Amino acid sequence: MTTITAYPPRADSRRPDRLAPLAAGWLGLWGVLALVSMLTDGGYPLGPNDSNGGDVSLLRLVPVEVATPIFAAVLLTAAVAALAMSRPAVRPPGPLRALLAGYGWAVAFALVLVVPDVRVLIVLGYLPILIVGAPFGWPPVDYADVFNWALFARFAALAGGLLLAGAVLTWQRRTTGACVGCGRADTGRRWTTPAAATRWGRWAVGIAAAIPFTYAVTRFAWAAGIPLGISREFLTEMQDTGLVWAGFGLAAFATVGAILTLGLAQRWGERFPRWMLGLAGRRVPVRLAVLPAALVAISVTAASLGLLSNPKFWELTGGLSLTGAPMLLWPLWGVALGAATYAYHLRRRGTCRRCARS
Repeated sequence: MTTITAYPPRADSRRPDRLAPLAAGWLGLWGVLALVSMLTDGGYPLGPNDSNGGDVSLLRLVPVEVATPIFAAVLLTAAVAALAMSRPAVRPPGPLRALLAGYGWAVAFALVLVVPDVRVLIVLGYLPILIVGAPFGWPPVDYADVFNWALFARFAALAGGLLLAGAVLTWQRRTTGACVGCGRADTGRRWTTPAAATRWGRWAVGIAAAIPFTYAVTRFAWAAGIPLGISREFLTEMQDTGLVWAGFGLAAFATVGAILTLGLAQRWGERFPRWMLGLAGRRVPVRLAVLPAALVAISVTAASLGLLSNPKFWELTGGLSLTGAPMLLWPLWGVALGAATYAYHLRRRGTCRRCARS
């Protein structure tokens, strides 16, 4: 049952209205840069043009001479679509509405899950080590090779895709009479109630926590000198090249992520535990849990699309072996973590400051 309570308006309740103009501006600016890149025959940093990680991206399948104009055209037309969605609430005809929404979601999907690929996940996993170790010269990498134009393009695509997805979602809510801020309508959906989200959210949390932990076990074993699922020769080769410690770093990141994932269904995920001085007992801000978890869910899903479609992955992991088996579950991990994050949001979103529904 929908409850209506009077609440004073808040500035952040108007944020959804800004998504379409922001998306139009971001995609339009990037589209112009891509157009200039096409006319000057340079600057496209993705796919075959990316010598540092382009082989783990689905964009490797698109020739540069074809990808460059398509990329510019898609960005510019998506900017126009986002601009159209920023107009006041006018419900367009059914076919036009379906076409506009379908195109918006398709472009958002490509920018969020196709362009970023596995490098975004790797950088997120190693970022703490890179930041802490930078003053001490460890790890021994050239930071200019890590934080380059190709990596920036991936994060720019991720940002643009998220803005566009938010704009499309807001527009769909507005044109169907639902609340722009929370998506609630007068006809409630039972599976979105806190009680229902608690039930199915537990399953999602369990799956999303178990998968990265199984990945971490194999990599920790390799770091300990145990050839779990691989030959002793391959383990020695990884020890000589230092790859075993790269795997250890990602395993540590995955383990921490698995533990934090459990918080999406535990009390300490809603209130800070007692041992956290200065924060003990206080409510955990919803966005503090939702935003990082959503980013990891998106990054894992994007990484799995390019990685699992690359024939070299199957050659290096020996096909269906213990080496690559945990990574075969990455698509499920991304979906489960996304569902667990959404369930957490549904449980804790409370009364909407915009429509006052609860």
